[in-house]
Amino acid sequence: MTLPPGTILMKMYLEERLRAVQPGSFVEVGAGQGIMSRMLLDLGWQGTAYDLNEDANAIAKAVNRAAILEGRFKVFECDWLDAATGPADLIASCMVLEHLSQADESRYFEKCKSSLRRDGRGLLVVPGDPRYWGVEDEIAGNFRRYTAEGLRRRIEEHGLVVRQIAGLTFPLSNILFPLSEFLVRRAEHNKMALSVEDRTRLSGVRAVPFKTTFPAFLRVVLNEAILYPWHVLQKLSAGNDRSLLLFAEFGVPV
Repeated sequence: MTLPPGTILMKMYLEERLRAVQPGSFVEVGAGQGIMSRMLLDLGWQGTAYDLNEDANAIAKAVNRAAILEGRFKVFECDWLDAATGPADLIASCMVLEHLSQADESRYFEKCKSSLRRDGRGLLVVPGDPRYWGVEDEIAGNFRRYTAEGLRRRIEEHGLVVRQIAGLTFPLSNILFPLSEFLVRRAEHNKMALSVEDRTRLSGVRAVPFKTTFPAFLRVVLNEAILYPWHVLQKLSAGNDRSLLLFAEFGVPV
């Protein structure tokens, strides 16, 4: 699978941060095609994934087939907020929180607080900088984009401890933003006729040529080695308020 440049940069950042963490059990909420789960499994974790999209779950199972056969990974087609779950060392979600109503966003943090082990951690990736609200937010069924301070406040309101908030993918995603909006509008404009719920459900599997799907030959440029200078730039720009992705790590009070 050839990943989008922003996804590659996000993955590089998370991998670098998690390499120093002792692997344990994880939950991925809104797992989509299982890309983050694959990264965690490759780092030695074992866990479960939840998503409401049947097609996304099928891809996640195919991508992580070896771990499923080894008994290290399970995929559930249900809402994690309503599922009966045990304690976890890590609860992760990528581009999920912005789809939740304010009430469900609160339920998300409360469930994290009750489900994380004392030394566990929650990881979030959400869209950043509300000034970049655009057609992709509408088509994906988003309710909001976040500022770093707003995200920190929402996490702390629920009695969780913020360990880090950082902007990701700046400046590459900002440079590509106009092209991204054009490609999404051209490929998915018909989704605007759907309900917000349907747009949200479908956001786990999207087929936007040269935005979410790429010809295999483009792996010669869409890979970690080629994008490494942009990874350095995203780390140097972690405090930039125009970052289009925000990463947050939090835990429960000790």
